Formats: sequence, structure tokens, C-alpha cells
Amino acid sequence: MELFLRLIVIAVKAIALIVGPLLDRFWYPPKAQETLLPPIRNRLLTLSVQELRKRLRTRQLTSVELVKAYIERIEAVNPHLNALVESRFPEALQEAASADDLIARSNDVEKLFKDRPLLGLPLTVKESCALGGMTFAVGSLARRNVKAQDDGVAVKRIRSAGAIPLLVSATPEYCFSIETDTLLNGRCLNPYDFERTPGGSSGGEGSLNAAGASLFGIGSDIGGSIRIPSLYCGIFGHKPSGGVVSVGGHFPNSIAEDFEQYLVEGPISRFAVDLPDLLEVMAGSEKAATLRLREPFQLSQLKIHYAMGFEGINGWMHQSVEGEIQNAIRKAVVHLKALGLDVQRAKLPNLGNSMEMALAGIAGMHQMDYLLEAEPTEGSGKVRETLGELFRSIRGQSSYTTNALIFELMRRCQAFVGRPQMEQYHAESRALIGEFSTFLGENGVLLFPTMSSPAARHKWTVLPLWGIDYTLIFNVLGLPVTHVPVGVNKQGLPIGFSVIAAPHQDRLCLHLAVELERAFGGWQPPTPHEFDD
Repeated sequence: MELFLRLIVIAVKAIALIVGPLLDRFWYPPKAQETLLPPIRNRLLTLSVQELRKRLRTRQLTSVELVKAYIERIEAVNPHLNALVESRFPEALQEAASADDLIARSNDVEKLFKDRPLLGLPLTVKESCALGGMTFAVGSLARRNVKAQDDGVAVKRIRSAGAIPLLVSATPEYCFSIETDTLLNGRCLNPYDFERTPGGSSGGEGSLNAAGASLFGIGSDIGGSIRIPSLYCGIFGHKPSGGVVSVGGHFPNSIAEDFEQYLVEGPISRFAVDLPDLLEVMAGSEKAATLRLREPFQLSQLKIHYAMGFEGINGWMHQSVEGEIQNAIRKAVVHLKALGLDVQRAKLPNLGNSMEMALAGIAGMHQMDYLLEAEPTEGSGKVRETLGELFRSIRGQSSYTTNALIFELMRRCQAFVGRPQMEQYHAESRALIGEFSTFLGENGVLLFPTMSSPAARHKWTVLPLWGIDYTLIFNVLGLPVTHVPVGVNKQGLPIGFSVIAAPHQDRLCLHLAVELERAFGGWQPPTPHEFDD
């Protein structure tokens, strides 16, 4: 355990205990929301990929109708949310017309959809996941003129399956924050409360999906960047097992051998039932086969473990998990016990150094792109320069965002961990992978808080940031994780928790997510529907 690092964590916890109530009482007093998100009026926007695919296949629906419905929804909500970075609506409508023509002319529609399972279905793409011809600035003023030359690997697979990209969505600068707010694109807002963040770094995807403005999205996750927006925005998001989905074409990136164990791309959706199909396409046939997503599986085979957060001294040092999130886990436990499943309070493997292991993993990625230079380096000599830039950013005098510079400084300083200790924490992480694999096996899952609290207020994400090991540790371990929404709290903010499995046991997370969606309703729209028909 690193004393200086832990003193920071304890200080942040103390500040949160003091500042939180003061903000609630004086700075953000309860008030009626002045501007509600426009309600969904088109029923097509409430249907899953599976339902829409059936309608397209049976020619009850055209892709043009569907794409138009989503374009209209995006145009209705984006002025409120600022989640769109660049759109390609005319091209999408042309591709939809081509899909309709292909379906109309097909003599074997079943085979057509078997070969192209996402034919005619619209999606949105996080800007950091390259979409050919579209902006690839990734929230950075320094990259404002950069365009993606080609599709990234996962995007290419999704498009080859027939899906139609509508836009690229907002992300923090270089994906280095859990607040999607940049000098280049401005601030992205949470559909449930405009004074709160949708999270990051897949914040634009979280915001659009929660608002019913995306059928599904492609996100990326190196420390919670799919799961945190999924929690904050009340949707489903899956972080695949490390190395399952190629991150070719993603920015930032690294040539480090184990980088794809940490950074993953994965699906974001309002519908749990769609996640396996989307993951299968994104992974590609060879990697998808290792996940056995199509293999029959009975829910009764699952062994459920649960925990309310980190334990012992480590747990005390973290901000407490809010009671309503703990209650969401308890509700799931009661439900699963009622189904006759084996449910036990977890005796977790050694997570006492979760913060150190998590940050050591990312700090060791010297070959990942740095904010203050165009090319990756091995050096850490820019600590002073980064610190100076951080102070300028705090004063509003920098071309870089404060949160991204904080993350940069952590990497430059090796997360305040010495080199000998760094090797120790890397070794602990490697051992912990084996411990979790044994603990969960081929039929076990762990219910665990995604973060300690629901959506944070704008400009205050530095407080939950120091609980990032709730998510980051599972990137370092390469475990698959699905965030499951379970309603909203008393403030109307989405809550939920993570379902975690052993490496390459993604199907267990996904099967349980479908059951929990059935039991607790899954996504709840920020504004009640008002259908036109």
C-alpha cells in the first residue's frame, strides 16, 4: 500500500463528505427541472435490435424509415445534450436505401440476414473508435483537423454486418476523463439531469443511448469508460474480456504487447438482449468462438457471489457505496435466491491494494499516446511541464483540459509509485487473475458496485475519480464486466451495478443481464414516452 497515494484517497473522501451535503443544500438546492428532454414519440425507438431485425427481415419495416426515426430523435435531443460531434445523415440514408433494395431483391432473406445480421440497423460510434472520413480529434484542440483515414477494426466488422453509422459521439480529451467536457466540443450533458455528467470517456454514447437517440453504440473502455457512462445514464454496457475485441484504429493506442488486455471496445445498448449479438460481430468469428456465446446455457447453472464494495482498510479508505446502490444489489440477490440459484456473500480474492494495482497498470503504459507530445515516449521527464500546464489549465489559460492533464500527470509520475513497488503490484495483478479465475470458475459471477455513487455533477468528477479502481482494476485483470441498470434513485438518477465473470466467460455476465432486465425493467427513459399513435 502506497502511503502518499492513500493519503490523497482519504483526503478526497473527507472532502466529499463535507462538500457533498453543502452542494446539495446551498449550491444545487432542489428545484423543478426547467427543461425536460423531449419525450420519445416514435415507437420504433423503443424496440431492440432483435425486434427491429425481425421486422426488416419480414419486410414490415424499411431501413430508411428506421434511420429517419433515429435522425429525427438525434436532432430533437442533441441541442439539449451536446453529444454529437459530427454526423453523416445523408450518407446514412443512402446506405439505408441500399439495404432496403438488397432486402427487396433477395430470394433468400434468411441467408442474407445470417450473413449480415445487422443489415439496415443504425448505430452511433464513439469518436475515438475510428469511423472513416469522420473527425478523429478525440476532444483535442491539437487534433482538431484530424480525420480518420479508415474504419477501426471493430467499426469495420459492424459495418460489414450491415449496420449503418449515423455519427461520431463526444468523448473527453484523449479519453482521459470520466467527465465528457472539452475545449473543442464543449460539455456533454446527462439526459436525466442536465447539471450532471453522462460520464466518460464514452459519455456521448451514454447520453445518446439513454435519450433513445441511438439503437446501439460502439464504446471503448480502459478504466471504466463503457461502464461509468452506463451507470450514470441507466443503460447496459459490456466491457469484454481483454483481447477479445481488436482495438485497431482506436486513439489513443499503444504498441505495448499487453495493451489490448487493458483497452477494449464493446457494445452499449438500452437492451441487454442485444449485447451478445453485438459482441459476437465486434469480436469477429475466431475470437467470438472462444466466448461460446451461442452455446446453450441454463440460468440455474450460475453461482452468484456478491459484495457491497471493497472491504477492510481498503474499503474504509474509499468513499462509501451509496445505500441505494447497495439496495439494488440486495434486490438482485433476493430475486436470484427466489429463482433457486446458489447465492453467497463473496469472500473476495486479495483486493487490498486495488488502487495501487489499478494505477500501476495504467502508469506502466509508457508507449500509450501522451497528451503533450505527438509521439509516444518512454520518458517521464515532462513531469514539470505537465504540472505547469495543469496549473495554467486550472486558471483557464491552457489549450488542454484539466482532467486530461491530471491523468497525464498520474502517468508521468507513475501514479506516485516507485519502480520496485510498481513491479510488485504488477506481480500481484498477475496472481490475482489466477485467483479470480479459480474463484469464479466457469459458472460463477460477482455482483459488485460499478462506482460508489450515481452521476456526478459537472466539474466535480475529481471526487469519484479517486474511486476509479472500482472499474479500472477489472481492466488490469482482463475480466469481462456488464453494467446492469436497476431503476433510479430518489433524485431520479440511474443506479445499478456490475456483473463480473472470469476471463472469456462473458456469456455468464450477458445471460444474467437479460434476466435482471426482465426482473427490474432495465432502461427507464428520462422522460415518459408520448407516442404519436
